[in-house]
Amino acid sequence: MSSTDIPKISFKKLLNNDSSVNNQLSYALESHGFFEIIDHGISKDSLAKSYDLAAKFFNLSHEIKNNYSHPEFGGARGYTQYGKETALGETTPDQKEFWHHGPDIDASYDNRIHRNIVVNELIDFNDHFNEVFKSLNNLGMKILSSIARTLTLNENFFDDWVSKGNSILRLIHYPPIEAENFLRARPHEDINLITLLVGAKEPGLELKSKDNEWIPIQSDHDGIICNIGDMMQLVTRNQLKSTTHRVIHYDDGTNTSRYSMPFFLHPAPNVMLRSIVNDCKDEVLAHDFLEERVKAIKLY
Repeated sequence: MSSTDIPKISFKKLLNNDSSVNNQLSYALESHGFFEIIDHGISKDSLAKSYDLAAKFFNLSHEIKNNYSHPEFGGARGYTQYGKETALGETTPDQKEFWHHGPDIDASYDNRIHRNIVVNELIDFNDHFNEVFKSLNNLGMKILSSIARTLTLNENFFDDWVSKGNSILRLIHYPPIEAENFLRARPHEDINLITLLVGAKEPGLELKSKDNEWIPIQSDHDGIICNIGDMMQLVTRNQLKSTTHRVIHYDDGTNTSRYSMPFFLHPAPNVMLRSIVNDCKDEVLAHDFLEERVKAIKLY
């Protein structure tokens, strides 16, 4: 399968509950576990500014960046250093550093959700990413409504889970690779319900198909890749499968930095994750599921 085979779904038609697009979504979820959203309405200018601000932050000195590191949060907010996160089941850390930005919380949010950290060196950093977070969160909630319909659930089923959720916008910098290690991020699945993979400026993202093929994703700012995470796989009892993906460096004679910006849609910490498709009684608190995985990938 090539990158051109990734199902492309119009967000505008999803909003209109177009039956043919709903069928296309259902097929994409069950056959691939991922799809590309087009016509999503998030401006190119906003995304371009996001990557510009991300590059400016990661170009700050190590000393300044480390001032924003809070390992006591398990990487939930602020800066996480290069070589810290290690994919589940792997021993070699990923070649990346990253920043986590969450919702602009108030007293109505669960107190286990951390406040964002203000970057003093970049005046409009926090205001800009507050707006980007809102845009991606709104997009993600509407995609979840469409996914709920494919599962024959009420389209508002997930709203209470995520409207005050623990979602995360991650800004990632992959520096030039280390010698002979072409895997910038080793194969892994995401922890959350769904992930929105906002187009990176450079190639390297690959998704694993159900036929165990690695599918290269073209660098295209116009589309946003949506993939299923482990929490959605859990509550659908494997009806929707979490998507394995990786980031590699292609040996094209260059060795430059790569930036990306995934948005992880998480439920609120107090949501009980249990089957939404059958009578299975197994359940786990969303907060406990997340904490266990964060420890497993060595962020604590």
